[in-house]
Amino acid sequence: MKLRIAHLYPDLLNLYGDIGNMTTLKKRCEWRDISVQIDPIYGNEKISFTDYDLVFLGGGSDREQLLVRDKLIKMKKELTAYVNDGGVLAAVCGGYQLLGSYYKLENETIEGLEILNIQTEVGKTRLISDVVIENEQFGTIVGFENHGGRTYINEHTPLGKVLYGSGNNGTDGNEGVIYKNVIATYLHGSLLPKNPKLADHIIKLMLEQRGLPSELKPLDDTIENNAHQYIIDRFVKK
Repeated sequence: MKLRIAHLYPDLLNLYGDIGNMTTLKKRCEWRDISVQIDPIYGNEKISFTDYDLVFLGGGSDREQLLVRDKLIKMKKELTAYVNDGGVLAAVCGGYQLLGSYYKLENETIEGLEILNIQTEVGKTRLISDVVIENEQFGTIVGFENHGGRTYINEHTPLGKVLYGSGNNGTDGNEGVIYKNVIATYLHGSLLPKNPKLADHIIKLMLEQRGLPSELKPLDDTIENNAHQYIIDRFVKK
């Protein structure tokens, strides 16, 4: 079997090692004898989203976000249909913001893809911190945030509740969004190496959407779990 991942614009959206998420998914699949093909998408390439088992959007500065938005807005209908049909999509920081209705800056408003009913507005300061959140399915999730935007997720289910850090906006205690098979978050770091449960969840979603068995062979995650636990022990009071 071979899974296919579309890594959208890695030349523009790769802050804080977001490309490491692709490496993590590829290795965790290969260790289980699951073949993975990662297609980096550049420029104005046409994309057939239905050819892919995962679409990934990383983070970038406001300038890079605007460049990517101009490319993706032309494919808004196709990407929306992909998500509504159960397509798996993961987005980090700038990619997360682009999925919403808009990102309001001081002097302009960036129109979003409107896949999520979320809105982002620039704040007066940046939210920079290690982050620990709690999710009922995955337990704790750790990462690193550095964003000027404040995102408001309305009726959406958050990826987790903040135990340490700021999260979506620093006020409501939420971080990220889970919607259908979309996982969107501000967590860099990169996210998946230190959160193997979340990485495996994405792999399972990819397999399920392909109609393949999604039971995964256990891996020795000692190193990953130690890195994960280090962040929790350092920042969350017992």
